[in-house]
Amino acid sequence: MPELPEVETTRLGLLPHVVQQRVQGVEVRQAQLRWPVDNEINSRLPGQVINALSRRGKYLIFETQAGCQLVHLGMSGSLRLVDACSPWRKHDHLQWLFASGQALRFHDPRRFGAVLWATAPLQHKLLLNLGPEPLTADFSAAYLQLRAKGRKVPLKTFIMNSQVVVGVGNIYASEALYQAGLHPLRAACTVTLPQLTGLVTAIKNVLSAAIQQGGTTLRDFVNGKGDPGYFQQQLQVYGRDGEPCHQCQRLLILIKINQRSSVFCEHCQS
Repeated sequence: MPELPEVETTRLGLLPHVVQQRVQGVEVRQAQLRWPVDNEINSRLPGQVINALSRRGKYLIFETQAGCQLVHLGMSGSLRLVDACSPWRKHDHLQWLFASGQALRFHDPRRFGAVLWATAPLQHKLLLNLGPEPLTADFSAAYLQLRAKGRKVPLKTFIMNSQVVVGVGNIYASEALYQAGLHPLRAACTVTLPQLTGLVTAIKNVLSAAIQQGGTTLRDFVNGKGDPGYFQQQLQVYGRDGEPCHQCQRLLILIKINQRSSVFCEHCQS
């Protein structure tokens, strides 16, 4: 599933190609995604100029004077720039045709993605209660300590909660906890402020490194140019169960936390 680094990589790749471009038309070939494609996109987006392309959590926000288009990549979605005359591929569900002659196509084999319309995107019900962005100053150890007070949930579950902080998915939570030396099953309320400081630093470092590497390609993700991400080459624990820990050489352990795979080192993480 595309996580924050993959979505941010997509945003950065598309930015110079779509901002200040005028949308000539929208073609929807499959409207039944996770939620039906908003009809307002057909009626309000043509003729509009994309003034900005921003991101909130895992939602891309295409901003125009008439309103904003929200795009979520779901589990297998991608956005790809092509020449307008390029043949459509299977699972290309809609496209935005620009005056430049290029088209932006939304590709989603599993159809868990979403294309929605909002006049005030940050007040949209899907974005309204999201936690802070992890790479901003709002995400700090003091903030985490406040949110963790009295919370006995596993630490990994806690940091993967989008109402606590956005964008820390399974891969990046596993990597950050390893880097911070914290056990994924540890109760969130038991983590000290110095340990939370280390965790916040680890989350920021892991996500920043993933963005620099173009994200992590394990199954379906490609960026706006169709290129995969390469952060998987730097993974320390995720997907390495049964292999030796890079620090102590003991074998990494695989467990399930809320039905999600979690790999960690029993010796280096406490």
